[in-house]
Amino acid sequence: MHIPKTFEITDYKIIEQFIKENGFATLITNGSAFPTGTHIPLELEENEKSEKILAGHISKANPQWQEFENNPNVLVIFLSPINHYISSSWYNHPNAPTWNYLSIHISGKIKVIKGEELWKSVSRLTDRYEQNSKNPVSLDKLPPSVQKQINGIVGFEISIIKIDAQFKLSQNRTEEDFKNIIDELQLSNELGAKLMADVMERQKQNLKN
Repeated sequence: MHIPKTFEITDYKIIEQFIKENGFATLITNGSAFPTGTHIPLELEENEKSEKILAGHISKANPQWQEFENNPNVLVIFLSPINHYISSSWYNHPNAPTWNYLSIHISGKIKVIKGEELWKSVSRLTDRYEQNSKNPVSLDKLPPSVQKQINGIVGFEISIIKIDAQFKLSQNRTEEDFKNIIDELQLSNELGAKLMADVMERQKQNLKN
C-alpha cells in the first residue's frame, strides 16, 4: 500500500486498537491464476514466544486453504467501515476531490493449526464476540453435534512480518480547509459523513496529545 508520510500511522497502540475494533478483514493469498480473497474475522493474539500473530479460520469447502502450504506469504487488509467522499468545493482554492478512509495492511506467513490449537482459537474468537450477548454461547457448552462442525473448518495463524497503516483524514489540509470539511460533513444527512467528521476530529486530537 502506498502511504504518503502525512497519512502514515506508526504508533503500535493505535494500530492494535484499530485491528481490535475492525476485526472483520480480507485475507489475500496467491492463487494459481489470480489472487484469492476471503472475508473473515481475525484476532490479534500472542503466540507462545510472545510474538504478535493473527488467528482465524475458513471453511474447509473454501479452496483457498489449499494454497497455504505452497504460497504461505499472505496479505491481510483491515478496513474501517467509516469512509467518505471529500468534495474539493469545500476548500478555499481549486483542487481535486478525494476520499477519506482508514486502512491497515499486514503482510505475513500463514500456517495451518489443528486439534487443540484450533479448538482454543475458535473458542477465543467466540468468547470475544459473545461477551456482550444477553445469553452468551460457549463453544465448550454447545451440543456435541454442533461441536463437530469444527471438523468443517481450517484454522490458521499468521506471523506478522510487515505492517502498513494509513489513516487518510485530510491531515494535509490547512486549518481553514480542515474546518470546512468537518462542517460540511456534519451538515450532511448521511450517517457515514457525520461519523467521518467525528473520526477526523478525534484523530486530530490524538496527534496533538
